[in-house]
Amino acid sequence: MSKKVIPENIKIALQIEDNENSDAKLIIANKELAFQNQEKEKRAQELVIANEELAFQNQEKEKRAQELVIANKELEFQNQEKEKRAQELAIANEELLYQNQEKEKRAQELVIANEELAFQNQEKEKRAQELVIANKELLYQNQEKEKRAQELIIANKELLYQNQEKENRAQELVIANEELAFQNQEKEKRAQELVIANKELEFQNQEKEKRAQELAIANKEIETFTYISSHDLQEPLRKIQTFSSRIFVEEYDNLSAMGKYYVERTKLSALHMQTLINDLLAYSRTKTIQRKFVNSNLNKIAKEAIKMLKEEIHEKQAKIEVNLEHKADVIPFQFRQLLQNLISNSLKYSIDELKPHIVIKSDFVKYDKKSSEKFILKCDYCHISVSDNGIGFDPQFKHKIFEIFQRLHHKNDYKGTGIGLTIARKIVENHNGIIAANGEINKGAQFDIYIPTVQIQ
Repeated sequence: MSKKVIPENIKIALQIEDNENSDAKLIIANKELAFQNQEKEKRAQELVIANEELAFQNQEKEKRAQELVIANKELEFQNQEKEKRAQELAIANEELLYQNQEKEKRAQELVIANEELAFQNQEKEKRAQELVIANKELLYQNQEKEKRAQELIIANKELLYQNQEKENRAQELVIANEELAFQNQEKEKRAQELVIANKELEFQNQEKEKRAQELAIANKEIETFTYISSHDLQEPLRKIQTFSSRIFVEEYDNLSAMGKYYVERTKLSALHMQTLINDLLAYSRTKTIQRKFVNSNLNKIAKEAIKMLKEEIHEKQAKIEVNLEHKADVIPFQFRQLLQNLISNSLKYSIDELKPHIVIKSDFVKYDKKSSEKFILKCDYCHISVSDNGIGFDPQFKHKIFEIFQRLHHKNDYKGTGIGLTIARKIVENHNGIIAANGEINKGAQFDIYIPTVQIQ
């Protein structure tokens, strides 16, 4: 391929054109350099102003720093004053806490003193009752001695009469002597029988004293148990409940899922223990409390028991029919507890999909010892029945359900301690009565109570 040749005149023209372009570029560059120099002067002036402003700001910062030093000193002084006030407040709180503890100790000592005084009063009443019984026995013995003395007077009169008869009837002397000998033999027999009777009476008195001592020991043990249950057991239990509640409330977010579960189980166990102690106390009171019978309207007592269970009845939407149109000698608060326990039992063991229906009624039974009819009690008595439509129970366990702590279901299925029906049986026994239970699985249960209408006190 051949190389293209450019003419000379064209080359010259191109060089001239390049020179002109270079001159134009130089002019533009000079203008730009002048503009840049002007801009640099402006920047220099702005830098001077900025340095002045920076110096002013540094002076202001030094002033603020000095003011901050003064403020920090004032703040430190205030903090020292606050610490002094806090220490004084802590001392005051400690003194107040000590005073409160002293007050609690005095209150506890006063409670113990009152309990000891009540116990001493109970002991005095027991001694007074024993003295009354001893006086009655002494009166009875004196009456027996008077009878023996009167019999001796009569015997002496008979002997005098016999001597007179002997003098008048010498011929009947042999017969009279034989009769006298026979009478003496009879008197010796009576004397021997009296000796034996006195020994038996003495033995019975000794047995009564032993029984009285055993009863006193048992009552003291029950009182000790009641005191321990109501004080020594209640106090640590209340602390367990308090601290577990505080852990659950105050440390809830810090607990793991398993920790929350353990705390909940602790609270439930403490609540179960509280219920158990209360039930045991109720059971012990049915044994130790003095029995004072009052002729009462049973219908009124039943309504009081229903009122005590108002919330449970409303929650279960239960229907309760009461027809106790009879009066009887009862211990009112115990009989109310009896009906309350039986109604509560029916509500507890109801069928989930069925509204509870409880019927409470009574019949009066007149006792006739000449009648061939079979009577539950050997006196006029009242038959009270409490029936429901609940889950019932297997008939083979009808006696077991009254035993203490006996449950026919797992404790997780139904709440309770297994003491309610035991208390019911004890209350009926306190009324010299009988309680029986009958039921079928899923066909309800019925409790029959038989108590005398008139109690001999």
